Amino acid sequence: MAAKNYFMAFLLVAVAAFLVWWFALRPSPMRMSAAGGPPIVRVEVPELSGDALSGEALFNRNCASCHGVNAAGRDGVAPPLVHVIYEPNHHGDAAFQLAAQRGVRAHHWPFGDMPPVEGVDPGQIDQIVSYVRTLQRANGIH
Repeated sequence: MAAKNYFMAFLLVAVAAFLVWWFALRPSPMRMSAAGGPPIVRVEVPELSGDALSGEALFNRNCASCHGVNAAGRDGVAPPLVHVIYEPNHHGDAAFQLAAQRGVRAHHWPFGDMPPVEGVDPGQIDQIVSYVRTLQRANGIH
């Protein structure tokens, strides 16, 4: 009977340890943004000005570590934003605001959930969106 109790205790500890690892400690692609990924798509960059130019600097500082240089995505890390999935009719500008402010549950790509982006305000997000939309238009996404 004691062996059965030890086995049950071991099993409970093992299950608890697995659950802690799975939900709290397991590396997710979004947490491993420093590792991995060549660009997923090729992005042609047009001449930038105004909000798009300001947005490029903000994107590079806050988004590129995951979404790649010029929003081309990073294989194994995060999706490209210069992609038909993010065209304005499917993901409007408000979707980018909400994603940056609240994070996003994974729904189009297998990269895991996106955490909120710390330290960017709505006006800065608007500039980032202007940059992304400029890249999209230059690459045939309207």
